[in-house]
This record gives sequence, structure tokens and C-alpha cells, in this order.
Amino acid sequence: MRRKGIGGSDAAAILGISPYKSILELWEDKTERSPIEDYETDITRFGHIMEPIIRAEFTRRTGLKVRQKNAILQSEDYPFMMANLDGIVKDPDGNLAIFEAKTASEYKRDVWEERVPEEYIAQLQHYFAVTGLSKAYIAAVVGGNTYYCYIVYRDEAYIEKLIKAEAEFWNCVVSDTQPPADSSEATQEYLNKRYLNSRKTEIVLPEGAEEIIGDYKRIDAEIKELTDIKSGLSNSIKAMMQENEVGRAGDSIVKWSSVTRNFIDSKKLKEALGESYTNYLMETKYRKLSIA
Repeated sequence: MRRKGIGGSDAAAILGISPYKSILELWEDKTERSPIEDYETDITRFGHIMEPIIRAEFTRRTGLKVRQKNAILQSEDYPFMMANLDGIVKDPDGNLAIFEAKTASEYKRDVWEERVPEEYIAQLQHYFAVTGLSKAYIAAVVGGNTYYCYIVYRDEAYIEKLIKAEAEFWNCVVSDTQPPADSSEATQEYLNKRYLNSRKTEIVLPEGAEEIIGDYKRIDAEIKELTDIKSGLSNSIKAMMQENEVGRAGDSIVKWSSVTRNFIDSKKLKEALGESYTNYLMETKYRKLSIA
């Protein structure tokens, strides 16, 4: 069913803000180029196990009951948009709200301490677009022992942008046309992993490549120019600082601190270990992009 439309968890990838999945990887899944993942990871398994616990804790703390919606909802206006909700809450004023339960590891604590992670905002706005509702409660347990709960409201401007992006993506699925690569880390990681091994072949790049390469060269030149300017400004500041560690100028505080780092002298280590030196080498492989 997930391949028959776009779900809430797909929204972040389409917007290029998912830390977990690239839009290209999502497209390969929707067009059945990749196998269906019919196995559970520890993350998804414990997420399912924790969902009723988080739901119960939410009710205990708020007094609001969560009713499970055991169905996949579909937008009437945009049939490719679907929603699989964790639950529905009836507020004291009689209005309905969405309930979403999340689990997160300890390293996400700083984010949850301040706000709802961006990828889940996209998911909830997608749900608002499908259901027509305007309010959501999102409850999370972070690090296994800390509970957070936020209220998220409908954002019409966000939804308009999201629907447009999802419609363009779904058109790529229907027409079997690969969507453009975005600038996300997820896409960078996906491409580096997907095409790790190169072949000694040459191709003529498709239409539009010349314009993209031209933009790349122009931006690369601008970055180099700005890097040179930044280096000059940095040197000017250092010349003013001399041996002083802290300097002040108006509201700005400049620190030029001494830092000591330890590193392994590979040449000396190789001489000391002899042939056994190779036992301590770790190979990494990557592809380097260069444009002439």
C-alpha cells in the first residue's frame, strides 16, 4: 500500500530534509526498483513496542484519550496523498486532533529539548493536508527515559509548498522519470553508496547537464574567491591580535587560542613495525568528482 501513494513519512525526503532517506531512494522504492523491506530493524521494532506505552503516558498526563485509526486515509483532492495515523484525539472543545508517537535515541535529545524535529513537522503537515485537521499532539520518549510532548498547528503556506512538491514527485513516479537530485546529505550519502564502484567507460551526459556544470563552475569560482577574501581578513585579524588570545571590537569577541594535537607519525610507525605495519591499515573507498 505504501507504494500506491505518498505517506507522511515520505514527506521529509521529498522536501530534502530527511536525515534518513533521499528523494532518489524514495523514487526507486515507489517505482519498484528496489525490493520491499519486509524486515524490522531494532529502531522500527522498538518504535512499535513503545507506541502504546507513549499513548498511555500521553493520556495519563493530559487526560485526553487517543483513539486508534486502523485504516489508511486518502486525500479526496490529491489521491496520491495517504496517511496512516497513530491516533485521533478529541479535545475538550469537541474538535479532533492528530496524535503521533515517536521514540528517539539519546543523541537526539538536544533537538527534542527545543522543538519537534523538522522531518516530523513535514509528516504532520502532510497529515493535515490529507485529513483537513488543524492540530496535532506529538509525544516522544527520548533515550528511553525522557518524555516530550508538543502541539503542532496547521500551516497553510507549508502545506501549499508540500502539496506542490509531492505532486511533482508523484508525477515522476507515474511517468517513471527520475526526480532531480537535491542538496541533502541523505542524497549525497545515497549516491556515494549506490555508485561506489566506477567503470572505465565514458558517456555523453543528458540534456541539461551543460547548464548544471556551468552553474557548478561559476559557484566553485565564487567560493574560491570568497575563501581567498576570508583568508585575507583572517590574516589581518591575526596581525592585530599578535600573541594575545582574546580581543574585543564593539560587540565582537575574537579568540586566537593555542591548540595542541597528538597524531601518529606513520613513517616512524612503519619503521618500528616493519611488515606487520600493514595489519593496522584500514582501507576506505570513495569516488572523487572533478570537473574540467
